[in-house]
Amino acid sequence: MSDIKSLPSPENPEEALAAVVALHRMAEQLERKAVKEAIAQGWSWSQVAEALGVSKQAAHKRHAASISKSK
Repeated sequence: MSDIKSLPSPENPEEALAAVVALHRMAEQLERKAVKEAIAQGWSWSQVAEALGVSKQAAHKRHAASISKSK
């Protein structure tokens, strides 16, 4: 699934929805790792939030616990 053309057709809902789930999980994993690295590099929660397009509070609420666990 390296490009949109290789994704299953919505006309096959079983495959399409399975692809949606897989992409969602991959995106969440990438987000967690990128936020962890950004914080490790000294980014503020405000910078992280701006990059994600969410509020500072939302970014912190979503990621702070997992970052503090991994230290």
